[in-house]
Amino acid sequence: MDKLLASIVEAAQNRKAKNIISLDLQQLDGAICSHFVICNADSTTQVSAIADAIEEDVFNSLGQKVWRVDGKMNSLWVAMDYTDIIVHIFQTEMRDFYKLEELWADAPCTRYDYEE
Repeated sequence: MDKLLASIVEAAQNRKAKNIISLDLQQLDGAICSHFVICNADSTTQVSAIADAIEEDVFNSLGQKVWRVDGKMNSLWVAMDYTDIIVHIFQTEMRDFYKLEELWADAPCTRYDYEE
């Protein structure tokens, strides 16, 4: 697994993100990046904490800065752009509403279980 993808997933797991998946978009026409990472949390506080942990852990382990972060003001849906990988951290009800992974249903999906 790509080091950046692994670092993002590990940081999300460490903050107890739920339903973590990655979608491999590399073979899909019109994809804006190679992977989406999608996860959710039950509170906006936890959504923000997951985003902060990903940003900090990726920088500390790989020296890579996030290019752009959107949604931190309300933390209902935070999108983090690492150019090749875009991370989507949803508040649970927002993920259920938008069903982002269904828009990319043709993409191969990898699920990650939280490990204690």
